[in-house]
Amino acid sequence: MTRKNTSSIVYPKCVVFDLDYTLWPLWIDTHVTPPFRADEKNSSIVWDRYGTAIQFYDDVVAILQDLRDHGVSLCLASRTCEPKYAFRVLDLMKVTIDGKKQPAKNFFAIAEIYPGSKITHMQNISKKLNIEYKDMLFFDDESRNREVERLGVTFQLLPDGLNKASSLEGYRAFAMRNGLSR
Repeated sequence: MTRKNTSSIVYPKCVVFDLDYTLWPLWIDTHVTPPFRADEKNSSIVWDRYGTAIQFYDDVVAILQDLRDHGVSLCLASRTCEPKYAFRVLDLMKVTIDGKKQPAKNFFAIAEIYPGSKITHMQNISKKLNIEYKDMLFFDDESRNREVERLGVTFQLLPDGLNKASSLEGYRAFAMRNGLSR
């Protein structure tokens, strides 16, 4: 069901992330305008037509790599009217994954990016990974998406985006919900 490491963090089998105001500080469908281009000097930044920078919050890449190092499946569940914008930015944004610069999209096993309920997103992820809802942790900035808890998914609200402290809160919430905390 879960994985523990020596620091007693209980890792879920799957961690799912929203994008907007969870992994990056903007709404991809309203705050930026294509075409998008990668920064020539800092490949982790993507620019829109008007010079708006798109990049992950500071701790995001380290958190994603830590989860990956612990065998956790990483997924995206984003409600947006412009999925093609999100996919393009994740393709252009280059981050270090396993010691090599790669498109950010390579962190994620599944990307459910489209308008609609996060319930549907979770159902699709569960089915595609053949994983139970209780083995999933979902990080999102919108409290309305807590509805996924009806399925058995652990929900962690991120009012200020993903960072080290909020990720640890999510792992603790997951452990408590599943009776795995000390």
